[in-house]
Amino acid sequence: MHTSESTIGIVGAGIGGLVAAIALRRAGHDVVVFEQAKQFARVGADINLTPNAVRALDGLGVGDAARVTAARPSHRISRTYDSGEETSRLEMADSAEQRYGAPQLTIHRADLLAALADMFPAERVALGKRAETIAADDRGVTLSFSDGTSNRVGALIGADGIHSSVRTAMFGAESPRFTGIVAYRAVVPAESVAGVPNLGAFTKWWGPNPQSQIVTFPLNRGKDIFIFATTPQDTWHLESWTAPGSVDELREQYVDYHPEARALLDACDTVLKTALYERDPMPAWTQGRMALLGDAAHPMLPFMAQGAGMAIEDAVVLSRHLDGVAVTDVPAALQAYQTARMARASQVQLGSRGNNWLREGGNADWVYAYDAWAVPLGVPAQGAVAAAAIA
Repeated sequence: MHTSESTIGIVGAGIGGLVAAIALRRAGHDVVVFEQAKQFARVGADINLTPNAVRALDGLGVGDAARVTAARPSHRISRTYDSGEETSRLEMADSAEQRYGAPQLTIHRADLLAALADMFPAERVALGKRAETIAADDRGVTLSFSDGTSNRVGALIGADGIHSSVRTAMFGAESPRFTGIVAYRAVVPAESVAGVPNLGAFTKWWGPNPQSQIVTFPLNRGKDIFIFATTPQDTWHLESWTAPGSVDELREQYVDYHPEARALLDACDTVLKTALYERDPMPAWTQGRMALLGDAAHPMLPFMAQGAGMAIEDAVVLSRHLDGVAVTDVPAALQAYQTARMARASQVQLGSRGNNWLREGGNADWVYAYDAWAVPLGVPAQGAVAAAAIA
């Protein structure tokens, strides 16, 4: 695949990487995406797109495609694990669209990736490219891959997730901390749990401690229900979103939960299991001609459901900072992107760790009202606070 020092390379063809690729190409740049997988596959399960993320996708022109298969949760509900008492109820769907200019959508990750892939030339995605070494100089970045090939680009964006090779090349190996929490994920047909109320809502059952919870919401236009549950556990340390778990073990962990919550777990046939690790906000996302976005820059626990949303926001704001910028002038633009995004992403990252988001109600505007297409360039987002202030 032809590249040059006028090309912007992106490592990772996930959600953040593809949004960045589409937006940067629309801004006039030659873009190539390097993806380690040998083919696109239908992997993963849910993705929760709150209004801030949907508005960003709408500006990219992909929002309509995302709506085709997505569900639109009616409310965001908090309930107490044993009594079932509601502690907060936030209207979404039409109310969110009126307030924020976009709804909340819950969608299969593969459906969103397919919608994004349709908007970027397939010939500019290089599959089977696992980066082994990444070397930058004043004029560009050279990538050497495990298949023996290499490419040189004028700038490089690391959108390659929690185990980012670009981040390692920039700042060295990380040392994430195991939280002592594991997460289970499952999808069940809505008809199998038809007697459970509020299936059309995003519902969070708050457990007896901050590590225990069950979250459910609709997928596939309401035909399926996604289940995400966390619990303290010290015996499982594998960080993988594709490792199988035990359905019996899942049910045993929540025997004290309300019957309506347990009914959802009783409907599960299979479940996936992962250990959850935490990382502190990074002091920098950029280095010369390289920059990070999404989980590569700010890997976060899933308790605010903003991982994908932050990656999408990053990608849009990055493209705006590079719009009309020659590749020779990229370092200053990347630094301005970091300034615009770091405080907000760090605030969400630490808020996700705290796991108290909307438990008793509250104002969601600081998250949901953010408009990646309109925020000022080169300055921190209004309302974002320094990470140190909320650590």
